[in-house]
Amino acid sequence: MDPQQLTPEQQKEMEEKLKNMSPEELMEFQKQQCIFCQIISGKIPSKKIYEDDKVLAILDINPAAKGHILLLPKEHYAIMPQIPEKEIGNMFVIAKRMSKLILKVLKVSGTNIFVANGLAAGQKVQHFMIHIIPRKEGDGILEAEGKLIDEEMRGKVKSLIEEKFNELLGVKKKVLQVEAESSDEEKEEPEEDGEERKEEKKKPSKKGKKKINKKKVVKEKKENKVEEENDDKDEEEEDDGGNASLDDIANLFK
Repeated sequence: MDPQQLTPEQQKEMEEKLKNMSPEELMEFQKQQCIFCQIISGKIPSKKIYEDDKVLAILDINPAAKGHILLLPKEHYAIMPQIPEKEIGNMFVIAKRMSKLILKVLKVSGTNIFVANGLAAGQKVQHFMIHIIPRKEGDGILEAEGKLIDEEMRGKVKSLIEEKFNELLGVKKKVLQVEAESSDEEKEEPEEDGEERKEEKKKPSKKGKKKINKKKVVKEKKENKVEEENDDKDEEEEDDGGNASLDDIANLFK
């Protein structure tokens, strides 16, 4: 019975019934509603590729490419976490063999092996399966070029994931990087100060200018004083010109 074909009253009744079911009853109900469980039981015909007591491989009725295989567990599991590890391991071993067989028989250049795990991941039916799709160059299947994000956005996503992952693991990688960067900046600062100090040394300080001016003033004062003294002596000599002795005149030529 398709839930979409039910009336609102029937849907509400169904929801109440599902809430009161035990896990075993719910699993059995899902099996009854699952089309792939009906294929496995033989109620619905299919083209089988491989079968053992645990799995069944069939050709997809709506293939992405010629030879598209669906590998199903015979037990009903909606999503991967419900499957026991031994059983899921065996499924991927068989998927590997299927891929090898496709490459050899269909002579293709590659295969896609993927799982749509959950509705948000594109799972359309509530029965777990592994898709094995033959691929050729330029076939255009699962084209992803138009969906690729730019490099800047990839970098942001990577840093966010890495930061969260490191946080969960207790790794302080980002903190260490910040500390390293800050230490580098601290090392660079003294060099800048040193250069500024050199420049300051090259430039004459205001104090130095003041000292030079003072010396100049003192020197000028001394020179003026000496000139004044010489003038005074000249005046005295002029006054005593008539009284100068021969010895004084002789000393002027020594």
